Amino acid sequence: MIELLKKLMLTHGVSGREDKIRELIRAQIEPYCDEITVDPVGNLIAHIKGEGKKIMLGAHMDEIGYFATHITEKGFIKVSPIGGINYLSGAFSSVVSENGVYGVLAPTKTDELPKADSVYIDIGAKSKRQAENKVKVGDFFVHTPSVKRLLGTRYVGRPFDDRVGCLVLIEAIKEIKNPKNDLYFVFTVQEEVGCKGARPATYTVEPDIAIALDVTRTDDKIGSDTLNVKIGDGPTIKIKDASVICSHELVVKMREIAKANNIKYQDEMLSRGGTDTSSMQIARRGTRAGAISIPCGFIHTNNEMIDINDVRGAIKLVKALVREL
Repeated sequence: MIELLKKLMLTHGVSGREDKIRELIRAQIEPYCDEITVDPVGNLIAHIKGEGKKIMLGAHMDEIGYFATHITEKGFIKVSPIGGINYLSGAFSSVVSENGVYGVLAPTKTDELPKADSVYIDIGAKSKRQAENKVKVGDFFVHTPSVKRLLGTRYVGRPFDDRVGCLVLIEAIKEIKNPKNDLYFVFTVQEEVGCKGARPATYTVEPDIAIALDVTRTDDKIGSDTLNVKIGDGPTIKIKDASVICSHELVVKMREIAKANNIKYQDEMLSRGGTDTSSMQIARRGTRAGAISIPCGFIHTNNEMIDINDVRGAIKLVKALVREL
């Protein structure tokens, strides 16, 4: 599982440019699915046939990053952000383009907090012509991905958001045999820029129940909000976030199934941020929607942190839900 996680983490795929990560995921799950399709916006939809309720589980493939918008006469790359960038973390960090060109994300002013309009990428070019030989307007950059093990079962790196959710679904797909319910596993695009991919995917599948897999903030770091979520205390069952109030009926049922299967979990009340759950809930005629989250420290920074036991717990919970809902 750790080796697959590393492959997912090290494969680039910003919002709107998820081709490579989609290909990797498809290769992993194709032998275990009855049907796999890619919809017009790029969502990967995997179907495992069953006779019961139509259940959809989704995780987003995309990550935050930057598009190159302009190359200056001195060879610097001006950029536009893709998703919610933490510029305090990003300043002076290593970035890499889709074509493997490395650079440094640099602020134009070093005495104040960087903002979207006051950063650029330095790839070491001495002129506009030299830079244009390596980077074109419209190329994307991401913060250089990494995965490192810390003490015990903790890992740090990026982008755990949301490659770890993709990992949970992949591992669950590999272990599900002869399901009673009709299962759809959706790997969505463009979550980081407004949860855009989940809505057409849900419209197409038209599920009875939809559950998103993503990361969530924690309260066990200095200066964190009080959220009652801690890394290592199990995956969370979302009650609400800033974009959605989950189906209460589904939340209650998910708790019951977790308890019946001795799966450690936490209740999640998130005051800010959102996930694909919001788009799943309101697509077409509306869907009973919920979410399972992986506690993650330092979200949207260069060093997000997870506990691998929370991931294992999420896999167990997904398997129990598709079996018993």
